[in-house]
Amino acid sequence: MSVISVLAARRAESIGNHVSIQGWIRTRRDSKGGFSFLEVNDGSCMGNIQVIADQSLENYEDEIKKLTAGCSVTVVGEVKESQGKQATEVHAASVAVHGWADPEEFPLQKKRHSFEKLREWAHLRPRTNTFGAVARVRNCICRSIHNFYQERDFLYVHTPIITASDCEGAGELFRVTTLDMEDPPRQNGRIDYALDFFDRPSFLTVSGQLEAEIYATALGKVYTFGPTFRAENSNTSRHLAEFWMVEPEVAFCDLDGNMDLAESFLKRIFRDVLEQCPEDMQFFNDRIEKTTIETLTAIVDSDFERVPYTEAIDILEQCGKQFDFPVTWGSDLQSEHERFLTEEHFGKPVILFDYPRTIKPFYMRVNDDEKTVRAMDVLVPKVGEIIGGSQREERLDVLESRMVEQELQPEEYWWYLDLRRFGTTPHAGFGLGLERAVQFVTGMANIRDVIPFPRTPGNAEF
Repeated sequence: MSVISVLAARRAESIGNHVSIQGWIRTRRDSKGGFSFLEVNDGSCMGNIQVIADQSLENYEDEIKKLTAGCSVTVVGEVKESQGKQATEVHAASVAVHGWADPEEFPLQKKRHSFEKLREWAHLRPRTNTFGAVARVRNCICRSIHNFYQERDFLYVHTPIITASDCEGAGELFRVTTLDMEDPPRQNGRIDYALDFFDRPSFLTVSGQLEAEIYATALGKVYTFGPTFRAENSNTSRHLAEFWMVEPEVAFCDLDGNMDLAESFLKRIFRDVLEQCPEDMQFFNDRIEKTTIETLTAIVDSDFERVPYTEAIDILEQCGKQFDFPVTWGSDLQSEHERFLTEEHFGKPVILFDYPRTIKPFYMRVNDDEKTVRAMDVLVPKVGEIIGGSQREERLDVLESRMVEQELQPEEYWWYLDLRRFGTTPHAGFGLGLERAVQFVTGMANIRDVIPFPRTPGNAEF
């Protein structure tokens, strides 16, 4: 006899097998015929397995009839064809109770709680249908990400979480220090970071891109996948202080190749989720966002539209639609502009490229017009930008001038400049925020509900 998952027990091929199932009680109802129906879930799938526990079991009166939502059990029995809506059920030979959950105190009873309320119980919310489904879809996406790059011979590189550089130039960083903040050492009135652990100001990383470029310019094709951090004091439904990013970087690749990679990447993720998580996706389609399956299917089947930024501005200016944020060449597009392009004008995903140099970071390759850079953003319906990337600036003199232009100190990036001094090559890459992707796939309204333990201003309890 083997321990199997609820997912396996619900399959018709398990009928006739003697099995052991371990999980948590969702509901119990007692029959006048002298037996109880137990609904057991172990997190392996959305659905429960129905267990029939007969009064002949030795602990029927003392334990089984006292089971409530949240209790943990091991059920040993035979899988049989069900006479109800489900395909199978388990006829219990024994039910062992491992842990009780007082129904007067256990908060996840039949009452439906808001997602906001469930954030207060981050330690218990994975036991709900919604957050179990989010976790399984998130896992599927992560597996799909690794499979996509590994099958294409990319190397998985672990870039540092602690860094002395700011990839984006935004300055919204979490500082890492061992100095006594109540009485820090000072030199000429300023904090003396030479006495700090790393001998200089250090921070939690906002991106692994710059370090990924090091390995791409040595090994060809790499990707990073890990946590990143932004000290942005924002409480919107789209921002987290800690989130996960996947960032591929490819040597001998231009912007066209980068766009090809990004399109194939998104289609692979969405296709895998639809094929591998059908029950969870149907739940999101029925309960959260009624067009999520339709939207993902349409993206998988579509060819992404590729549009220069300047052309997109012309479209927005001439569309006759009143936007909350004015549209002008040289300004960054807002979500409302991006959604108009994908949902109303083109009716499909859009890749915008060749953005004004003044609104993009120093490392993006400058075009011959000197006004734009080889940047790209992938836009999808309902959210707008989901991927951002670029062809990187491989010319040493141009890169140095761009750093000065953005008031950066080239000497602080000496190692980054060395990549252009010694065997420079065209290369490109992009970044996808995992949580943004999970949020889009599931239709969940708030990004705090697609990461196990959200880190936002004032929230780091769990």
